[in-house]
Amino acid sequence: MIEAFAAAFTDTVPAIAVIFLIVMASIVMARRGFITQTQIDGLSAATVNLLLPCLIFAKVVEHFDPTSQPGWWALPIAGIVIALVGTGLGAVAFLGQLPDKLDMLPLAGMQNAGYLVLPVGLALYPAQFDTFAVYVFLFVLGFNPILWGLGKILVTGNHGQKPQLRDLLTPPLVANLVGIGVALSGAGRVLPAPILDAIDLVGTAAVPVATVVLGAVLGGISVSFRSHLGDAARTIAVKFLALPLIVVVVLQMVELHASNPLLAEFFVIEAASAPAVGLVLQVRTYGGNEQRVGTVMFLSYAACTLALPACVAVWRLIAQ
Repeated sequence: MIEAFAAAFTDTVPAIAVIFLIVMASIVMARRGFITQTQIDGLSAATVNLLLPCLIFAKVVEHFDPTSQPGWWALPIAGIVIALVGTGLGAVAFLGQLPDKLDMLPLAGMQNAGYLVLPVGLALYPAQFDTFAVYVFLFVLGFNPILWGLGKILVTGNHGQKPQLRDLLTPPLVANLVGIGVALSGAGRVLPAPILDAIDLVGTAAVPVATVVLGAVLGGISVSFRSHLGDAARTIAVKFLALPLIVVVVLQMVELHASNPLLAEFFVIEAASAPAVGLVLQVRTYGGNEQRVGTVMFLSYAACTLALPACVAVWRLIAQ
């Protein structure tokens, strides 16, 4: 068993390492000023407003087939459930320090469902990436409203503030809804191929640019390891132990790996992904304890470099 785990872990690490090398290089460049805040904001805006919507629309229209995926609606529901379960586990971990540590709950329960999972999927499943990407986009359809609604309220401390429609109705969400509408209606068959190819071409830049943005955002975070190590330890325990364990148990119960091994492994990756970078952006935009959130976020991504491959390796052993 040890040898099998080591083999699965070794197979997974190189794929994850490529992503984190880009992230670390971006962190260093942001820290040294080679990537300025203005450039980070520009890259982030281009990714959110253009590249990611193009990638989502093209992949959904080309590869989402409702007739062959009759249970597709379960993926948005899964996005909601995993986010709420993880946040609930975070509440248990910080039970004695609430409400002072409410900002730690979304860090424990709301993962980087797109920016990190997409490049991981591209590295691990290059031949199946189109299908994997559709899983991601359907999952975030349910996940994103939780992240930008409940997540924003908890991480910023604006507990009396209602989520604004403009925060939930993002360009990626609109592209997702339009793409699903086109796929369900069959309109994709009459869409001119050059137009869809052009959209797809622009979308191919989304994953590498988003990876650079992820590292650059982390590089701009203010951290204090000594002050927030305990918070990070509990968050990491929930994020990379408790939540993945629950997901693995559920997957075993429903035996999803027997019918759709790629989808089963997708859920494991989502559960073991590092916290959503959007939480840092929310704190920087709307207020909150930036140093505590930033420190826990930074340490969580460092832990993810080993935790994510370990979770995938464990799952592959269990699913054999």
